[in-house]
Amino acid sequence: MKERVLLILPCYNEEVALPVLLTELQHTEFPNHYQVDVVVVNDCSKDKTAQVAKQFKVALIDLPMNLGIGGAVQTGLQYAFRNKYDYAIQLDGDGQHPPHQVATLLAAQQQYKADVVIGSRFVGNGEGFQSSFIRRLGIRYFHWLNRLFTGNQIFDSTSGFRLLNKRAIALAAMHYPDEYPEPESLILFAKAGYSIVEVSVQMRQRQGGASSIGSTASIYYSLKVSLSMFFTFIRQSKY
Repeated sequence: MKERVLLILPCYNEEVALPVLLTELQHTEFPNHYQVDVVVVNDCSKDKTAQVAKQFKVALIDLPMNLGIGGAVQTGLQYAFRNKYDYAIQLDGDGQHPPHQVATLLAAQQQYKADVVIGSRFVGNGEGFQSSFIRRLGIRYFHWLNRLFTGNQIFDSTSGFRLLNKRAIALAAMHYPDEYPEPESLILFAKAGYSIVEVSVQMRQRQGGASSIGSTASIYYSLKVSLSMFFTFIRQSKY
């Protein structure tokens, strides 16, 4: 029996990048022992994101209000949990994560039997697009902070390209962080005793639209994420 994989695409105003990404997914060959499905979570976009998704053979969750990246991803994870998928993989709707790299995450999970697999620009070859110097500096800072809170060596803790297995899906469907989910969730998984591995992947520039975090906001963003990670660390576990 094939293992079932759900690709979760959280989208906010991605009408430009989304058709390119979904077309790529249509033409991507995944290992034949997996059944791969796609769900687009439209986070109350103001453009034609939902209309674009309806032109493809994918599931669409059209949120009635904007929940932010954490809420959009958690919605996809709840869908994965309810439908009993074996794995859930987040790909950003802006096209930064090439579909052919999904196989890299799946292979790493099979090799290490990890609960969570992070696609990283900063381990191994780290091929492809690299973010700005300011952002790379911030990512190094978050690596240090994550190591302080969890003891794990995760170099690309802000990466949104990640795989969760069944038990990680179950936890995240209930308790996924809201505002800064990528770095916060690593603390959540570590506190639950889940194994996390990081694997080198290729990434590229967004294929359309604009980032929600500009360079001038990076310091403010870093301070807020640091506080969120700290409170996640000290918060009493409910699992």
